[in-house]
Amino acid sequence: MGAIRSDEGGPLRRTARGAGRVLRAPFTAAARGVRKATHAHGAGESGLGKLIELHAVNSAGDMLITVALASTVFFSVPTDQARGRVALYLAITMAPFTLLAPVIGPLLDRLPHGRRAAMAGAMLTRALLALTMSGAVATGGLELYPAALGVLVASKAYGVVRSAVVPRLLPPRISLVKANSRVTLGGLLATGVAAPLGAGLHKIGPEFPLYGAFVVFVLGTMLSFSLPHKVDSAKGEARARLVSGEPSSYRSRRTPALAGNPGRRGGNGGKRWNGWKNRKDLKSGKKNGAGKNRPPGLRTVGSSVLHALQANSALRMLSGFLTFFLAFLLRVHPLGGLSPAFSLGVVAVAAGAGNALGTAIGALLRSRGPEKTIALVLTVSLGTAVTTAVFYEPFFVVVVAAVAGISQALGKQSLDSLIQRDVPEAVRTSAFARSETLLQMSWVAGGAIGILLPLNGTLGMTVASAVLALGVATAVRGLLTAARRGSPHPRVA
Repeated sequence: MGAIRSDEGGPLRRTARGAGRVLRAPFTAAARGVRKATHAHGAGESGLGKLIELHAVNSAGDMLITVALASTVFFSVPTDQARGRVALYLAITMAPFTLLAPVIGPLLDRLPHGRRAAMAGAMLTRALLALTMSGAVATGGLELYPAALGVLVASKAYGVVRSAVVPRLLPPRISLVKANSRVTLGGLLATGVAAPLGAGLHKIGPEFPLYGAFVVFVLGTMLSFSLPHKVDSAKGEARARLVSGEPSSYRSRRTPALAGNPGRRGGNGGKRWNGWKNRKDLKSGKKNGAGKNRPPGLRTVGSSVLHALQANSALRMLSGFLTFFLAFLLRVHPLGGLSPAFSLGVVAVAAGAGNALGTAIGALLRSRGPEKTIALVLTVSLGTAVTTAVFYEPFFVVVVAAVAGISQALGKQSLDSLIQRDVPEAVRTSAFARSETLLQMSWVAGGAIGILLPLNGTLGMTVASAVLALGVATAVRGLLTAARRGSPHPRVA
């Protein structure tokens, strides 16, 4: 009896265990719910669920660092001084990153067998840099900026590798655009949780959000190695270039190379042309032993991808521009009747909600008509920006932020769908890396314009309209023409 009483414990111990179960129940139920959502429709078996969770951790860590930097560079000083600090931040971090960005994709292309290690390295690098910044974040010293540059480069390196990994983890029942929507939505939800957490940690001390980021990124380092081993497989891959000539010997045979529909433009009954026998031939430039040619670049897959990149670059420039321009504008000229901080919060929530809504819409569209989708969101963004420039009112400022969020999310997902549809598997992974780098450079350019402009709402929206008008002029006609011609690649759901 004594042994039984000892195992069961007394009434007090049983009560404590019961109370513990009650307290743990909400967290346990939430964890089970998250795991069920991320692993649905075969995502658990393929490994996509683990990537969704890893990206959520990544987004949470980035948000904690953003909160720490924003409190030091932006909110802690008057507006004029803040503009100088942010301009310095751009000069020291963004300008070098713009030079480094084109190198990231080709460098990571050389690590096809070490993608998990590359993602873990990007996480660990940011964890260590967060600790480094914790000593300088309170003073805002110059030593903060090189560390911030390192964080930025590591974050984008992770993003490039993550884009390359998604096609390797696709479940049979999920298209690439839907998989990317799930990954993005997981990141957005984690960002929404991390933002108030970071603000609460900042109340304790300016360095505490960085301590939190350190813990989060250490967790991400360990999660990176939990991804399936097939992530590190480079079978059937080759490098792609955003700009390349189209060799005549390849041009004459490119339709069979990509056709998946018999009877259309030289289709070969769904069989993929394998003019490039193996990776050795790709490196040497030989095609089936006959002559020397370069492997196909993105221009060899038609105009849809290139026009989609042009449109998305305009949308990403708009995002970078609004981020910096409205941040300063609303400090000096807040929305009617609101405080500067609350005005910034309203616009930030509108942009975040728009991004989440665009992600959800993209998942529901199932990548149908991606050219038309990109043309539509770019045109709607232009119309909204023009309306805001003509009738500059607080309501339209919120609307343009929300529309920019929706358009960026839908445009990026449609671009992913086009890459899946039109880029051969042999170069698809590399194409994701190149496109991500180009879009980040566009965001940097838009942010720089937002910093340099005078704080006049009508002027700012006019400049934003001009950026979008350039995108419409260069991309929309080509996208609609490509949509009318249709695609010989009906393999995308």
